[in-house]
Amino acid sequence: MSFDTLGLSAELLRAVSEQGYSEPTPVQRKAIPIILEGKDVMAGAQTGTGKTAGFTLPLLQRLSRNPIPGGRRPV
Repeated sequence: MSFDTLGLSAELLRAVSEQGYSEPTPVQRKAIPIILEGKDVMAGAQTGTGKTAGFTLPLLQRLSRNPIPGGRRPV
């Protein structure tokens, strides 16, 4: 499975690729699609398994697609 199948935007896919990542970790495969749907996720995994990216990538996408009207852009 690649990041392409998780529903991330082209901009985020390019950034992930530029950082040298080609395949999501198990926690990323499970968390990213759920977070993109706007659902809450609680996950536990060993240090270095990609939890931060697994939560941050879909949040960045949601924030960039749903800016706060009349306010500063959070991203």
